[in-house]
Amino acid sequence: MTHDDLAFSDATTLGALIAKKRVSSLELTKLYLERLERYGPSLGAVVTILHDRAVREAKAADAALARGERKSALHGVPYGVKDLLAAVGGPTTWGAAPYRHQVFDYDAAVVEKLHRAGAVLVAKLAMVELAGGFGYNSADASFTGPGRTPWNRDYWSGGSSSGPGASVASGLVGFAIGSETNGSILTPSAMCGVSGLRPTFGRVSRYGAMALMWSSDKLGPMARSARDAELILRTIAGADPRDTTAQSKPFSALRGRPKIGVFAKATGKVQPAVKKNFEASLAVLREFADVHEGVEIPHFPYGAVITALINGECASAFRELIESGRARELQNPDDRIGGYAQLGTLAVDYVDAMRVRAKLDPAVRAAVAPYDAVVFPTLPTVAYPIDTPFDQVYADTPGEIDPVTPGNLSGIPSMSVPNGFGEHGLPTGLGFIGSAWGEAKLAGIARGFQSRTSFHTKRPTLA
Repeated sequence: MTHDDLAFSDATTLGALIAKKRVSSLELTKLYLERLERYGPSLGAVVTILHDRAVREAKAADAALARGERKSALHGVPYGVKDLLAAVGGPTTWGAAPYRHQVFDYDAAVVEKLHRAGAVLVAKLAMVELAGGFGYNSADASFTGPGRTPWNRDYWSGGSSSGPGASVASGLVGFAIGSETNGSILTPSAMCGVSGLRPTFGRVSRYGAMALMWSSDKLGPMARSARDAELILRTIAGADPRDTTAQSKPFSALRGRPKIGVFAKATGKVQPAVKKNFEASLAVLREFADVHEGVEIPHFPYGAVITALINGECASAFRELIESGRARELQNPDDRIGGYAQLGTLAVDYVDAMRVRAKLDPAVRAAVAPYDAVVFPTLPTVAYPIDTPFDQVYADTPGEIDPVTPGNLSGIPSMSVPNGFGEHGLPTGLGFIGSAWGEAKLAGIARGFQSRTSFHTKRPTLA
């Protein structure tokens, strides 16, 4: 295998190669460290490369394997984490200048679990400052600069897990951990052409992670295949007394021929390539699943609800930053003032939003329940240009429906996998949403799709 072949192999393959001693963890780690140095800055994808920790962990992984100890299928595989996760060996900046030198002396729960599995942490990856909590309106929203998709660097890698998306897509890490409150795994997965899995709320401990909206924040894998995403999620899942929302629940596997729903109006007001690729994806799904069209999303004011909840919870999480005036140090002009508006959130608006959420949650779950998955185009468009405000981009194709926000408010899992390319050579995504704790079903269907397509194996040209 060439260096590029190794760099772009999925984590499952890399783990198997290490186990067979066809490549050592140290060799692979040094390869990724070199690629992070070479390509990371131009993609706005990396905050801190953890050279010392990575080499130490890789040597330990190789030594364990020499003793006949293979801790997991991820043993020796290098990975990166979104820089809202605490990790010993470097700062945890939350993507924001006021926290640029913030250091924690412990690892986040997911980093602990991956360490026990023998994986090798190589980098803290870039993110939109404060995970986008203050309402940014352009791609330049981190002190590391705008994240760029490796398929066309004039276009955004998506937020707020911008670094994980770009790094996985460009072969800078074997896999990455991102986070989602309302689209922050699905969006960069679609814009960068990788396989991202947002788990059920409570599936993964958030101990050691920055809080944005603690009633909705979720951590999940971003990888080069659906099989990787499930493997990684199984590795990091489980209860944790340090996060009382985290639970140990079984993974419900597919049984028999999958039953897939399609959201009504899923291709309304989307770009032509998005529609074409989605319809082609449905044809592939019909090869191994029963596909039923016309699934309706229950009618609720989802946007207003999540806005009120994020405003209240984000203002609470960052109250000290806002009141100190240091929010003015943030990169994005909208972020510099957004926190002040949030601090004025009325308690009645927050409470009313929680009341509506209590009604929409069972309604959304009931709409999805008859199916192993319901599918939709992850995004109505390809990635946004770097130099244009978001509210001025693709105004004629905003998408007629938004399945991402209802799923996040309801806390149910969702996934995006690459399903083709559109304008400017940019990837598009096929989205799946399922019932609570049904991640294995989503991944199983996505594996079936990927076994019949090759979009997840495509590589961008890096200069």
